[in-house]
Order: sequence, then C-alpha cells, then structure tokens
Amino acid sequence: MLDRLYLPFLALAAIAAVALAMAWPQGLGDRSPAPFGSTPLQRTPAMQAAMRREAEAAQRHVATARDQVRALQSQSLAPTQ
Repeated sequence: MLDRLYLPFLALAAIAAVALAMAWPQGLGDRSPAPFGSTPLQRTPAMQAAMRREAEAAQRHVATARDQVRALQSQSLAPTQ
C-alpha cells in the first residue's frame, strides 16, 4: 500500500482507538468519567460479598492445612502407640 494512503489511515485508526478508550475506558477497576460507564463489577455488593466469602474460605483452608501439618509434625516427634 502506498505511504500516502497508509499513514493517514494509520493516524485515523490511532485517533479512533484513543477516542474509543476515552469513551469506554472501564474494565473491572475504577468507574469511568461521569457521562460514561457504570458501576464496576468488583464494586457491586454481590461481587464484594462473593470476594469476601472466597477470601474467608481461603483463610480457613490455609488454617486447616497448617493444623494438619502441626499434627503430623507432633506425631513424628512424639508418636503415640
């Protein structure tokens, strides 16, 4: 393709990408500027509750694993027969 056509097309594509990013910048993080966007998915009460439940379950899992390791270590140090 000729540079005379390719470079202006490339500039228009870059401008369009920037315009789209300004109009629709929202992912899962912060809210977009005022006229655009909606409440981010991770800030909805249902998602926050689900994330909290998942974190608590992970903490319980880690605590259970630690207790099991401690029990195995205590058995190996002082076996009961």
